[in-house]
Amino acid sequence: MNTLSNRNLSDKLFDSGVYILMTLIGIVTLYPFLNVLAISFNDSVDTVRGGITIFPREFTLKNYETIFAFDGLLTGFKNSVIRTVLGTAIGVLASSMMAYTLSRRDFQARRWMSVLFALTMYFTGGLIPGYMLMRHLHLIGTFEVYLIPAILSVWNVFVIRSYIDGLPLALQESAKIDGANDWTIFWRIILPLCQPVLATIALFIAVGHWNSWFDTYLYNSQKPQFTTLQYELMKVLQSTQSGSNYRDPNAQQAIASVSPESIKMAITIVVTVPILLVYPFLQRYFVKGMTLGAVKS
Repeated sequence: MNTLSNRNLSDKLFDSGVYILMTLIGIVTLYPFLNVLAISFNDSVDTVRGGITIFPREFTLKNYETIFAFDGLLTGFKNSVIRTVLGTAIGVLASSMMAYTLSRRDFQARRWMSVLFALTMYFTGGLIPGYMLMRHLHLIGTFEVYLIPAILSVWNVFVIRSYIDGLPLALQESAKIDGANDWTIFWRIILPLCQPVLATIALFIAVGHWNSWFDTYLYNSQKPQFTTLQYELMKVLQSTQSGSNYRDPNAQQAIASVSPESIKMAITIVVTVPILLVYPFLQRYFVKGMTLGAVKS
């Protein structure tokens, strides 16, 4: 009886220790984000004093009003959403198709093709050759410059191929016996079983498209209709730091009343929240194993 009581006490102490540890980890993990959120909603002048923790000391929406007072922000948001959705869909489809091709054991060139792809991860042409290539392809000043160069990622291809290699080969063999062609096998068997890795890759691609601004600066800085949210927010931050706005003179008064630190935190929240809204829908695929249709050997 005493042994049972001691065991129950040990279990309770262990559980309590785990709860305390996880609570501390949660606090450490959430604190930076809550601090940024508090500063973004805090009065700019009061923020300079410091000491803001997880709650704003003087609540205000002035920082966000300053950001959205700039021209081009709505256009940039629309373009970023379209770019992220289209770029993610095209990237996932292209990477999965290439990964399936390289995973085929009857593809005789898959070994040297894999080596050729891997070399591109270590050697690149550089910024100037890349710009010249985009110019010769007549992509500069177009929306397609956001999508075409990012269609295929070698890293994503290798990740998906590794996942496909772990699937039972008997699934494909049985489908061939039933008369399925390569496209049917890929679309109706491989893709459904690859949902976890595809969701992970989709999140990586979406974050890359959503956070990208340098390609806008490089290729479409003279095309306001193709601007992106990140590029516009970068210009807002530069304007607050320099004290001038070269594009929207109506926002000059708003800039003078805020600090770059407050604007930086508000921009961080604006950029982060859309990804945080999407992440919960993909999170379950990160830990979920797809065992449906598995074949026992």
